[in-house]
Amino acid sequence: MSSLSIPTVILSVSACLLAFRIIIKRTAQIPQTVRTAIVETLDACLFAALLSLVIITFVVQAFYIPSGSMEPTLMIDDRILVGKFVYRLGSPHRGDVIVFRYPLNPQRDFVKRVIGLPGDRVRLRDGVVYIGAQAISEKSYTIKPDFGNYGPVTVPANQYFVLGDNRNNSEDSRFFGYVPRGNIIGKAVFIYWPLPRIGFVH
Repeated sequence: MSSLSIPTVILSVSACLLAFRIIIKRTAQIPQTVRTAIVETLDACLFAALLSLVIITFVVQAFYIPSGSMEPTLMIDDRILVGKFVYRLGSPHRGDVIVFRYPLNPQRDFVKRVIGLPGDRVRLRDGVVYIGAQAISEKSYTIKPDFGNYGPVTVPANQYFVLGDNRNNSEDSRFFGYVPRGNIIGKAVFIYWPLPRIGFVH
């Protein structure tokens, strides 16, 4: 993503619209009826901009998938909707696909699957993920087994261990560590583009 965030752009546009509205309203040379029409149009644009700001900040935001690290769940060029409100009501669950700010560079957004919850003891052996002594089944979403080993590690409080579904091509908690709770933007809930791939994220 660009260093100039979408909310910043919306706020900048809103400020320009507001300034233009003030100028138009105070310009006596413009006929009253024309001024009224322009001001009403600007008011509608301001309302739409501020509504979109509220939605993007608190409800839902669109994201683009640039890499294959989450294949086959998310493919390159997929567009997804991320529910920001979901974790305002509760905590992430194992298996959730989340978008988060990359711990090593918060200007970047990553998408991965939650594997380890706070307090979990996680290890990988020959491509199989164990939580404690229990192996978890991942056949429904992993693309290829990763036959490397990792851990065991214990996930700290308020942090999460995440992995990409394409284990052989994913930069995840095996490389950058845990994801703090505060870095999580929201839960990936829906693929809206391209059309043949429309559906919920599982």
